[in-house]
Amino acid sequence: MNEYNAGTRGIANRGKNGQGKFAYSRLADSDAFVAWIFILPFIVLWAWWFFYPFLQSFIRSFQDVNFAALDEAKFIGFGNYAKILQDPDFYRALLHSLEIVAISVPSQAVLGLLLAILVNKKIAGQGIFRTVFFIPYIASQIAVTTVFMMLFKQDTFVTRFFALLGMKNATWFADTDYALLFVCMLFVFQQVGFSMIVYLSGLQEIPRDLYEAAEIDGASKGNQFRYITVPSLKPVIFFVVSVSTILAFQIYDQIAAISRYGALGTPAGATSTVVTYFYQHGIRYLNIGYGCAAVVLFFFVILAVTAIQKKLLDAKD
Repeated sequence: MNEYNAGTRGIANRGKNGQGKFAYSRLADSDAFVAWIFILPFIVLWAWWFFYPFLQSFIRSFQDVNFAALDEAKFIGFGNYAKILQDPDFYRALLHSLEIVAISVPSQAVLGLLLAILVNKKIAGQGIFRTVFFIPYIASQIAVTTVFMMLFKQDTFVTRFFALLGMKNATWFADTDYALLFVCMLFVFQQVGFSMIVYLSGLQEIPRDLYEAAEIDGASKGNQFRYITVPSLKPVIFFVVSVSTILAFQIYDQIAAISRYGALGTPAGATSTVVTYFYQHGIRYLNIGYGCAAVVLFFFVILAVTAIQKKLLDAKD
């Protein structure tokens, strides 16, 4: 009887250990477990490089604190927000940021799609065209801005060409009427290569059978683009527009390069944005609490604009 009980317990223990090993093996082989292993480093870095700094900025936005004396911070509630919302320079900077987004994001999104369709065709030198279009995106922003500034000086062939279209023959980046448009054109030139590559990956994922079936049914190229290409690329379009919007809101290096011989936002504040507004108050004037309040407001503006874009894209379904 004792031998029977001992044998029974041994079988039970082996069963338990076997189940444990099986459960562990099943967990290790599951897609969710593998996915978390790969995602975990990103989550840790995101929490350390984004969430924690943003949390600090959010806390600082309710304080009267100088960047040179962080230990002497004083809680003032919504004082910084009240001052910002009463500052006309903030609204001017916000308007410029919105104008950059409204002009440059749709322009580069559409142009990037057209270039992607072009280089997706089987033509000679296809790889060269892709590389040429992508180079401005990976090139130094300061270097590209400097070249653009040389091209858009008064009496160059570029400004003379635009003069034929009814515009002034002027140095664009030094003219209050054209400086912001100059920044928009510069952003489009640098960003369109990235959009092209993203669109290209999306185009290559669309099954060729859909186009062949449409051709058999007599659908024109225009209808194929409207009813096959655009709906299939909708997630890609949202990604391109969202990323470009965030980058357009955060534009700084180009404006700093234009303003290197004058005040940030030169000429006469025509290129000031929310980012330059934060830099002026938070870094240059050392009023970090006021600057952090501007950043928090800026974050919610970007969030709102992205939500509106998502709604507009979803409404077209």
